[in-house]
Amino acid sequence: MAANTASGYIQHHLQNLTFGQLPAGYERFDGSVLSDASWTIAHSAAEAKDMGFWAIHVDSMLWSVLLGFVFLGLFRMVAKNITSGVPGGLQNAIESIVEFVDTSVKESFHGKNPVIAPLALTIFCWIFFMNLMDLIPVDWIPGLATLAGVPYMKIVPSTDPNITMAMSISVFLLMLFYWVKVKGFGGLFSDLALHPFSSNNPVAKIALIPVNLILETVSLIAKPISLGLRLFGNMYAGELIFILIAMIGYVQLPLHFGWALLHILVITLQAYIFMTLTIVYLSMAHEDH
Repeated sequence: MAANTASGYIQHHLQNLTFGQLPAGYERFDGSVLSDASWTIAHSAAEAKDMGFWAIHVDSMLWSVLLGFVFLGLFRMVAKNITSGVPGGLQNAIESIVEFVDTSVKESFHGKNPVIAPLALTIFCWIFFMNLMDLIPVDWIPGLATLAGVPYMKIVPSTDPNITMAMSISVFLLMLFYWVKVKGFGGLFSDLALHPFSSNNPVAKIALIPVNLILETVSLIAKPISLGLRLFGNMYAGELIFILIAMIGYVQLPLHFGWALLHILVITLQAYIFMTLTIVYLSMAHEDH
């Protein structure tokens, strides 16, 4: 690989393939100096950092979109070839997943919205596929990328906080949308301003509004942050363990597959937790206290 030291090896595997703009006069990794501002691929962590906020993690985008199409293509293929007789192994697995998600929605969502079940199914399967990439030995695809001249290649999108936070913020915006759609702005304000503390005394009720607003606003903002960081933290830790195992040497494959068997539980559980919390948050937007 590109790094010769243990720390360099770890940093290389944890670095995203980043595309962004470097300013004029910037000294590149190879000692060359840019005469004009240029959009380019970062060849070091320092370059990626200097590209700033608008830089794009190309590998995270590539693999997340690719796995999204894998999910859609797989389910479409099964749907087109579905049979009423004895189902095949793939059809049986897909039907089991659909029934599992449908049961989760019925248990956790108490409103009426035809979007929730398809959304929950998409979230569960998409995150599961992204997490599943963590089981591929860490040197295989990055090694091929290095041979092809690509400096970095992270293949687990859910280890990138940009991906997990984007998903959690999307869920948060959906929650606010349905909150306003179902209850109106008045209902949104009422939920935030009149709970958790309430009183039958009009003066006390008004006095408690600022306290309730502070508490509920903090709780509201914490939802997308905790949702995104929980998935990122668990998957990042799992990926780091795989990288450390890969550094051991000749015993890495037995240890890799041993840890992979345990990690399958984490992969599935994290997809399930993200899906369940999404259902719960959207259910809260549809319910009255």
